[in-house]
Amino acid sequence: MKRWPMAAVAVLVLLLFAGYGSRPVPFGGSGPDFPHTSVNAAASISNGKHPAFTDQRTTLAGGTKIGMTTYRGKKSGFTGKVWVWAPPQYYDPRYAKSAFPVLIALPGSYGYPYNYWTRGDLGLQEDVARWAAQGSSLPFIVVMPVMNPGRSYHDCSDIPGQQKMGTWMTSDVPDLVRENFRTFGSRDGWAFMGSSSGGFCALKSVLQHPEAFKAAIVSGPDIVPDSSLWRGHPEEQQANNPQVLARRLIDRGGPEVCLAFQVGTAESRGEMAKVRQFIADYGHGPVRTRLQTIVGGRHNGVSYLRGMEEGSVRWISDRLGAPTAAP
Repeated sequence: MKRWPMAAVAVLVLLLFAGYGSRPVPFGGSGPDFPHTSVNAAASISNGKHPAFTDQRTTLAGGTKIGMTTYRGKKSGFTGKVWVWAPPQYYDPRYAKSAFPVLIALPGSYGYPYNYWTRGDLGLQEDVARWAAQGSSLPFIVVMPVMNPGRSYHDCSDIPGQQKMGTWMTSDVPDLVRENFRTFGSRDGWAFMGSSSGGFCALKSVLQHPEAFKAAIVSGPDIVPDSSLWRGHPEEQQANNPQVLARRLIDRGGPEVCLAFQVGTAESRGEMAKVRQFIADYGHGPVRTRLQTIVGGRHNGVSYLRGMEEGSVRWISDRLGAPTAAP
């Protein structure tokens, strides 16, 4: 992908906060109101440490664009690509001083060298804009990082001797977003969504770091860590097992996390069975769960977006912090 010359970086930064160079047209003339309860959390106002974002795709959401940067994580040491999209409401003057919730969207398979939730044929960003306009979703900032350092599974974890992909996903990527966008200072403004291996990452990340993330949409997920890279490290592997993490969270009484599972009826029987078993075993106490059964849904992004529209995105939106318009 073509990089911008260094002389253009300062200009690009200004464009980033003006809608990546094109002023979005708010829905309904002035943008929708969000009836959700506001969370008392300080916004992380940009501190000017902007990496060079390049335009990747213009969405249909009022002319907004997806930007991409290559970022070196300060804590993991890993360097990878991160795509970010901010909703039209982010640029609405009424919300100029408001924090916005973040949705970290993760793909299936390797999630490398790109994240398929950036694709126009899936249209995640267009759907989020439409759902927000309809009042069924918060206007999320959608963050789409690479998930693995190459074509091998790291289970979104810090596997001994390997790249620290757990730290990358749950610490470095959020730090990048906080430095560049107005985000909530508390976990009430942070959520994941993911499908298949990305669903595992979403599930594990929220259970492992409930102090930082409150909710996840977990679609057709793996339930246990199964990377071949764990060989010789059984204790560390169990420390990254959602079953173990859920039990520990229940035993210590919280904090509460909200897990919206999704499975299509056209997926294998095993997909539905393992999710139902997880909910039966761990879906109590501080682990709040919901299952969206997608009639005719298959193991793919199109089906999971339909499930989100049918209820999952509203369920997590009702449990997260909303942006607040100026009086």
